[in-house]
Amino acid sequence: MPTAALICHPATPCATVRRFTVEARRTPAGSLALRYVIEGDPADVRLPDPRPPRRADELWRHTCFEAFLAGGARAGYHEFNFAPSTEWAVYRFTAYRTGMTAVEPIPPPTVTLRVGADRLELEAVVELAELAADPGDVGLRLALAAVIEARNGRRSYWALRHPPGPPDFHHPDGFALPLDSFTLTTALT
Repeated sequence: MPTAALICHPATPCATVRRFTVEARRTPAGSLALRYVIEGDPADVRLPDPRPPRRADELWRHTCFEAFLAGGARAGYHEFNFAPSTEWAVYRFTAYRTGMTAVEPIPPPTVTLRVGADRLELEAVVELAELAADPGDVGLRLALAAVIEARNGRRSYWALRHPPGPPDFHHPDGFALPLDSFTLTTALT
C-alpha cells in the first residue's frame, strides 16, 4: 500500500507528533481505504470520547483525519472527515469552497481507532461508487490532511502540501496524489 508523509503547517508547530504517514488504497470492492499513523506521544493528543458511528458536522474543530477527492477537469470535489470518536462526515463541493452539500453515502464510512504507547492509528473505509460522477474518469486526485488538537488545546494542521498563507486543505495545490480509476498510481514515501 503506498505511503505518504504529511507535513505540519509551519505556522502551527507540533512537538507531539514525530512522524505522520497515511496509507491509501482502493479495495477490490471499490472503496477508498485509508490508514493514518501518528508516531510520537499519543497521550498528548486530545481525543474525543468514543461515540456510535454516525454523521456529524464540524469534526475539524478537534482532532480529525481528512481526505479530499477531485475528479478530472471538473471543479467539484468531495471532502471526507473521520473523527477518532468514529463519527464521520462527507461533503460535496461544486467548486473551491463553494456549493457545499452534506452527503450520506450508503453504506456509511467505517472508522476504527487504535492507540498504543507511541503511536495512534485511525483506519477509515468509504465506498466511492455512488460518489463518483464517472467511475472511469481519469485525472482523479487525492488530498490527505489532518487536524491534530493537543491536550493544551493548540491545533496543528497536517497535509501532503500546504499552499502559501494560512492552512487551507481545500486549496487545489493540496490535491497532490494522482489517481487512475481510484487506484493510486504513484508510490509515495
